[in-house]
Amino acid sequence: MLKELNPIDIIIVALFLAFQLYFGSTARRKRGDRPTAIDYLIGGRRLTLPAFVMTLVSTWYGGVLGVGEYTYKYGISNWLVFGAPYYLWAIVFALFLARRARRTQFVSLPDHLAQAYGRGPAITAASIVFIMTVPSAYVLQLGVIMQFLWGWPLWWGVTLGAVLSVGYILIGGFRADVQTNKLQFVAMFAGFALFLPFAMTKLGGWSYLTGNLPAAYFTWHGGNSGWYILSWYFIAMETLIEPSFYQRCYAAESEQTARQGILWSIPLWILFDFLTTSAGLYARAASPSLPDAQMSYPALAFQILPPGVMGLFFIGMLATVMSTINSFTFLSAIAMARDIVCRLKPASDHAVITATRWGLGASMLVSIVLALCEKSVVALWRDIGSIGTPALLLPVLTTFLRKPLTSSGKVAMLWIALPGAVSAASVIWHAIGGSYPLGLEPIFPGLVVSGVIGAVLWTKWT
Repeated sequence: MLKELNPIDIIIVALFLAFQLYFGSTARRKRGDRPTAIDYLIGGRRLTLPAFVMTLVSTWYGGVLGVGEYTYKYGISNWLVFGAPYYLWAIVFALFLARRARRTQFVSLPDHLAQAYGRGPAITAASIVFIMTVPSAYVLQLGVIMQFLWGWPLWWGVTLGAVLSVGYILIGGFRADVQTNKLQFVAMFAGFALFLPFAMTKLGGWSYLTGNLPAAYFTWHGGNSGWYILSWYFIAMETLIEPSFYQRCYAAESEQTARQGILWSIPLWILFDFLTTSAGLYARAASPSLPDAQMSYPALAFQILPPGVMGLFFIGMLATVMSTINSFTFLSAIAMARDIVCRLKPASDHAVITATRWGLGASMLVSIVLALCEKSVVALWRDIGSIGTPALLLPVLTTFLRKPLTSSGKVAMLWIALPGAVSAASVIWHAIGGSYPLGLEPIFPGLVVSGVIGAVLWTKWT
């Protein structure tokens, strides 16, 4: 589906991209020319509360086309799948983990495993973190948007969008990420805040939606099984091991900033979910037969938005996606470079920064390949979350205990690797045969295996 933007809209989008590149490329350390690893990776632990909120809110909401896809297919149950469970676990993180994470002198999530269980488990965990943070779902969204607008082949849009999103991270590291996240935060809220009034004015209010949508769209399940909905509440537990949460807590200027930053972010996510879910409902009501549900927002925008406003809406969508690509690519690069390569032998700050910059390229390459192999944003979320959560949830959380559950590094490595492998096997089985073993969502077998291992270790520990 090829659409053309008005020249005014093209100028608005081009200016946004130019400002983003400018802000990102000028975000450098103020003192001296050569940053330390702490400066490059977490900004010297000086992240203020407003910056914390803006970078976390924008980073953790990159799947805007996936939200549109799900709402278009299943209605308001989107809020119960991609909203409520994540708010719940974010509150738990803020209340019980944020201050304790900031209290450490860690730089990345695998550092917790390294201190508690040793280098081997830390490297194993870093491999999982790399898989979790490779931004394939978000790179796919950029490619789909560019394909929609200009008719480019998907691979070209995916590749170009990925490169444009992270070029400045090479220079400024975490500071560049935060600086661009501020701009992206403003753009994403402004774009969708403009979108909804135009939809209501051009199409109608609540009565328009109820009259043009199936009744199931206003139920809690949207036509899906209870087990499917429940699986997302378990997948959302990845919030407790979310690398972007930990990175921003490590970077916060104080423990209080870490906790309050997450708590302030939650109502902003709720507001943005209201805007995006409402937009998805209008898109389904106005165009019930779209060939690709991922394009529900852009399709509706071309129906109702005038020139100028259209450009602002598209930079809102681009900002939402690119903010997550920035941060996740950086996190996956750190996992590969600092937490795997540089953990194998001592490395200087310069070596860590250089390796991380190479890791950015590797992360982009992997994300492009995965994006082109799996064409559904929601499916990518489900598969990656179903592997990462069982692998890391219990091993990471137990590092906050007064002492490790086991003194054996090999046992800890097994505790991480085996649940992840079980869930990964279920995902592969589904990809080959079209169904999951025993009809179970892939996260559940992995969580059972992890729970059994954890229970055995707990009985010996107590």
